[in-house]
Amino acid sequence: MLRRIASLQRPDEETLEALEEALILADVGPTVALRLVENLRRTPVGDESPHERLRKAMLEILTRSSSALSTPSEDRPHVVLLIGVNGSGKTTSVAKLAARYVAQGHSVILGAADTFRAAAVEQLEVWGKRLNVEVISHKPGGDPAAVVYDTCEAGRCRGADIVLIDTAGRLHTKDNLMAELAKIHKAAGKVIEGAPNEVWLVLDATTGQNGLRQAEDFFRHAGVTGLILAKLDGSAKGGVVLSIAETLDLPIRFVGTGEEIDNLALFDAEAYVNGLIGQD
Repeated sequence: MLRRIASLQRPDEETLEALEEALILADVGPTVALRLVENLRRTPVGDESPHERLRKAMLEILTRSSSALSTPSEDRPHVVLLIGVNGSGKTTSVAKLAARYVAQGHSVILGAADTFRAAAVEQLEVWGKRLNVEVISHKPGGDPAAVVYDTCEAGRCRGADIVLIDTAGRLHTKDNLMAELAKIHKAAGKVIEGAPNEVWLVLDATTGQNGLRQAEDFFRHAGVTGLILAKLDGSAKGGVVLSIAETLDLPIRFVGTGEEIDNLALFDAEAYVNGLIGQD
């Protein structure tokens, strides 16, 4: 529906209203959808089709929030903390990132700081063995901040390039669980100055506009520096990315495109927009 409406050359008011509805149904969100449609309504008809103007407006939102992906420095491990709600795909994303960095020639250490879900530790250890990557873990129910401390210490002592830390899923509405992230931050910083270098929020692409609420709360409590959009292959929408980029000015770093270990790609704004509204 969104592709068909966006492809029309001279949208009338009825078509613009249908386009706004289609954008909302694609999880773009009412505020951003209205802004995009108003842009089409105000812009005089010229050489560019409404489809192309819509595409450029979306790209402008995503480009404005983009920034260069930081890389490991020579004198210390680059610490990346992955956070998110339960079931968003954090543990799988950690494994995919590890595989990506190993393939690039980096040495990697993983931290299993999801101490409340035994399966998460076991899952990460299985991936660690497959990738020949060390995994630091504690007993189930232990202090996640202690795991983070030990993981950063292991990364520093072993001269690792990358430290990737998995954390427990937590509801963004539970203040006590969100406050725990501050303790985790502090533990990393005690070992490596300035750590964590990145805090990436893993969002399930199928969650719709609830993803914006998640991003807002995690951004406020945990200093999120970027997003990983997981399970994009299972969603015909994923438009919430535009709302998050517009509202929080956060860059999207990676997208999960499948279940395999190599199904993680750098976010491509043009490919994303073309997938959402189709090519002209």
